[in-house]
This record gives sequence, C-alpha cells and structure tokens, in this order.
Amino acid sequence: MYEKKIPKDLSCGLNIAIEVIGGKWKANLLANINKGMKRPSELHKSIPQASARVLNQQLAELEFHGIVTKKIFNVLPPKVEYSLTDGGESVLEVLYAMKSWGESYKETFHSLIKP
Repeated sequence: MYEKKIPKDLSCGLNIAIEVIGGKWKANLLANINKGMKRPSELHKSIPQASARVLNQQLAELEFHGIVTKKIFNVLPPKVEYSLTDGGESVLEVLYAMKSWGESYKETFHSLIKP
C-alpha cells in the first residue's frame, strides 16, 4: 500500500474512521457488498464510472483494515467473492447515518453549487 511522506495522525477516532472508510468508492462498495454483490465483476458493473484498478485498490484497503474478507475459490477460471466482516457490518450503521444526513442536506447543497 502507498505510504505518504507526512505521517497521519491516527490518535483521533475520526481520523481512523476516515482512513478506513474514506475513499471515493468505498461506501458504494460496502453498500453493494451488503446487498449481495460479491464478485469483483458485479461490483465493477455497479459502479461503471470507477476504473477497475481503483475499485480493486479500495477493496484491497478494505480487506487490509478487516472490513471485508476476500475468498478465493480454487477453480478454473478463478473465482473471488467479497463479504463483510463483523467490522464491516458495524460500519454500515455509520454509512446509513451519512446517507440520511446527505438526503436531508441535498436541497441546500444543490442551491449552493448552482452558478
């Protein structure tokens, strides 16, 4: 994994949460895995605007942090499935709260960004 030159302050719980679930597509990946989309191809199809490379990188980070598990089946062609861990299940509550807040703030946000 890429290591930045300036060390991160991981003494704060908020910084840790952002480190683990912060990323352009991580919330979408977790929501889709929770819906039952487990194969990488299904996840890539569910987020077509994201490149496969970025999605794979973010899945690897989620796996590193223990939020998802990756199961590799010993078959030809190779088969991989992702699933949420207990830690991943606990993060869903945070993501749904963020979604609810975003929905309630949506009108204000769009009025602010209109030219």
